[in-house]
Amino acid sequence: MLYGKGVFINRCYDELNVSQPGLVKEIHQDYVKAGAQILETNTFGATRIRLSAFGLGEKCQAINTAGVRVAREAAGERAYVAGAIGPLGVHLEPLGPTSFAEAREAFAEQTRYLVEAGIDLLVLETFGELNELRQALEAAREVAGPQMVIVAQVTIDDYGNMLDGKDVATYGPMLDALPADVIGINCSVGPKATFETIEKLMQYTAKPMSAMPNAGHPARVEGRQIYLCSPEYMAQYARRLLWAGVKIVGGCCGTTPDHIKEVVSEARSLQPGQKRLTVTVEQAEVKAKALPIVPVAQKSKLGAKLSAGKFVAFVEILPPRGVDASKEIAGAKLCKDHGIDCINVPDGPRASARMSAQVCCQLMQRDAGIETVLHFCCRDRNILGIQSELLGAHSAEVRNLICITGDPPRMGSYPHATAVFDVDAIGLANIVTNLNHGLDIGGNPIGSQTAMLLGVGANPGAFNMEEELRRFDWKVQAGAEYVVTQPVFDLELLEAWIKATGKHKLPLIAGIWPLTSFRNAEFMVNELRVPVPEEYMDRMRRADNAEKARAEGIAIARDMVERVKPMVQGVQLSAPFGRYEMAIQVAEAIGPR
Repeated sequence: MLYGKGVFINRCYDELNVSQPGLVKEIHQDYVKAGAQILETNTFGATRIRLSAFGLGEKCQAINTAGVRVAREAAGERAYVAGAIGPLGVHLEPLGPTSFAEAREAFAEQTRYLVEAGIDLLVLETFGELNELRQALEAAREVAGPQMVIVAQVTIDDYGNMLDGKDVATYGPMLDALPADVIGINCSVGPKATFETIEKLMQYTAKPMSAMPNAGHPARVEGRQIYLCSPEYMAQYARRLLWAGVKIVGGCCGTTPDHIKEVVSEARSLQPGQKRLTVTVEQAEVKAKALPIVPVAQKSKLGAKLSAGKFVAFVEILPPRGVDASKEIAGAKLCKDHGIDCINVPDGPRASARMSAQVCCQLMQRDAGIETVLHFCCRDRNILGIQSELLGAHSAEVRNLICITGDPPRMGSYPHATAVFDVDAIGLANIVTNLNHGLDIGGNPIGSQTAMLLGVGANPGAFNMEEELRRFDWKVQAGAEYVVTQPVFDLELLEAWIKATGKHKLPLIAGIWPLTSFRNAEFMVNELRVPVPEEYMDRMRRADNAEKARAEGIAIARDMVERVKPMVQGVQLSAPFGRYEMAIQVAEAIGPR
């Protein structure tokens, strides 16, 4: 309705409660005139987290308070005012960096402002994940108290499944157990799918039900999204919902005052609850439980070596920019001949377009006969693509992973490319762990299980060490089985990292980078934010030609290998600019293994 009155979609609609309250009030009044008995406040996205995306986090209280005031002025004595709360718009643990505690704090804050402003009830709506709904409900109940009526609604797909893949038989009992007075469905789908799912959902709860479908699926007409369900069609399904025993009936996206007017007319023509439709639901089969994870030693050759406590060496080889991987395969063969354990293949490093890292791994394993470690980043894939590619990697015998978030596109040659980032490295690690248990991201069995060795990254020289350690703890909780660090030059930083994380007892692989020039050292310090001691900077500065600089870089890297070897279980050696011989010369410092 706001969009139809000329408010562009790049605006924060919740903020209109403050800047254009007359416009918001006018829309509320149109629904009251149509016969609505509950008005939802214009605060669906008014948590501090969502408002902060518009730079409005500090206006959280003002926006919520104004939302209630405007709705109350429109409602008068003719309608109740419900405080509307929607999802945070970010991924929570275990799929994202936002913790449950942070989520509860955000929901509690918004609830407090809504309750203080004088709402009659709360409507928590359009939640696609039960974990987030649980945090919202627990926070809302604690703040609002036991007497406040709370309606909790989830959103579904055309088949009645939640957006994380859970079917009615799974999420029905879970919804029933939540501390809500009313549960139901809103948004996403039209009346038909909502009605059919509500019928099934009723078999798992005795709580009052609510149903607020969209006015069908939107169609793009001359650049606008138009909802095509007529008011009469919506009203027909409102009748069926009321007959089925639903206690709160309304509409979500695309529902105009004309739709509500017809729904009200239908409601007045019958006595809700007198006639109840029956539906037979087959008892859901007990879903398979998570399968035990395959032991590390059985996942790959690398896993067996790590489990046995052996010192390992990786060499990093970038995929080619074109379709010819012969140089990279030759480099992998050279590494194998010199005793390197694995080739580590980055995934689109520095946001560059290169051959698929997974395909490159397959070629090296097939043609060079050496095991590979696949970097797997979140930048280019949504959660569907992530799961599909991980299953493919397992089937192609690429079993060793390093889960990373990935560099943003602006760092590469295509700064306008769209980044996905459905999850970050923590969420990716959880997805891998689920697949290793034989479950998809929604906890549904996939019929078999993967056996991928789960590695994660760490940065001992991180600027915000507190945040780095916090994220590392989450990676461990997500199932990390070994750790690979960013390039290390400062031994004190590595020692501090080991001391801070030693409780986890994970194999640690130290990143070692042979510098090629003083300019390369400056790049490390100033652009990659990798601390390089002044001693090493001076040594590179004194090298007066390219050959001497490379020799000095190798000498420094060999020195680092000798110094870190007693502290770690392996090293990852970079091969700058495809100079694989440099990495092999550094590896000689490892000595007999």
